[in-house]
Amino acid sequence: MTYYWRAIPSIDPARPVAALPLAGGWAWFDRVERLSRGGPAQIVPLSDVPEDVLSRMSAPRAPLGALSLDEPRTMGILNTTPDSFSDGGHHIELEAAVARARQMVTEGAEIIDIGGESTRPGAAFVTPEEEIARTAPVIEALQGVGTVISLDTRKSAAARAGMAAGAHILNDVSGLRYDPEVADVAAAIGAPLILMHSIATPDTMQAMAASAYSDVLLDVYDGLQDAIEMAVSAGVARDRIIVDPGIGFGKTQPQNLALIQRVSLFHSLGCAILLGVSRKGFIGTIAAQPLADQRGPGSAGIGLWALGQGVQILRVHDIEMHTQMIALWRAVHRGQ
Repeated sequence: MTYYWRAIPSIDPARPVAALPLAGGWAWFDRVERLSRGGPAQIVPLSDVPEDVLSRMSAPRAPLGALSLDEPRTMGILNTTPDSFSDGGHHIELEAAVARARQMVTEGAEIIDIGGESTRPGAAFVTPEEEIARTAPVIEALQGVGTVISLDTRKSAAARAGMAAGAHILNDVSGLRYDPEVADVAAAIGAPLILMHSIATPDTMQAMAASAYSDVLLDVYDGLQDAIEMAVSAGVARDRIIVDPGIGFGKTQPQNLALIQRVSLFHSLGCAILLGVSRKGFIGTIAAQPLADQRGPGSAGIGLWALGQGVQILRVHDIEMHTQMIALWRAVHRGQ
């Protein structure tokens, strides 16, 4: 039987002596939930967990340039698109995009994620040429702004152009399913690579969600593990890979909640975790808020849960709100 091992995180100040650090960060664990397909979950002591699994769970994650991942980090979303679900058209002009990026840095964003193709449910395909025209000039204009630049793309041509323009990280929402050569681009220059789980394509993914999974948590884990193996085989160092469970990408509301509830499972992949829930539709449904740009508090609420699960990177629209949330969370956690 194949077992999956989920660290049960805690950030309580009363930490047992035998507890291990979770991913070298602020959370710790002294028990593990053992999961399997078709069998009941069991809570087991650390002594029952294979040593290699414990090592992957507890080892520190490699920094992103000057950003260590032993502290939570914020990634600001900058969509240079006409049709993104909450801010489409706001930053399609170069001047507006650069101004917003600089504002996000002032508000506390440590990473700026620039995307030139909407991946909202039902979004239309954008050619690599158009995507490059939307993103490369913004990346060039932001050199020296004092933050890490990430390029959100699933296309190797756009990835090459973005890295040439000065991006530091590649963020592939298809998890290498659309264009495996994205991994070759990252490997060639040693860039960190974010691999997100998704199914199908943006225009069809939600129609497939209800029937796509036998166990969404374990299926997403397996999908990310396969993507990691593809990237490593292309020459990307495993410690340069960040995983994202892909909340809202081909998942129903119950599936989204199941993934968020046990997001700490993905620490056992041995990679840093990014969580992107900002302003998404299920938040609007639960919070009874139809306006996407009014879902910041709900997004921050899930962000608090994620920090308690040891998630290292929060991808968000509302930077100032999340910066304040993290500052207060950190003060309480440290007691100073």
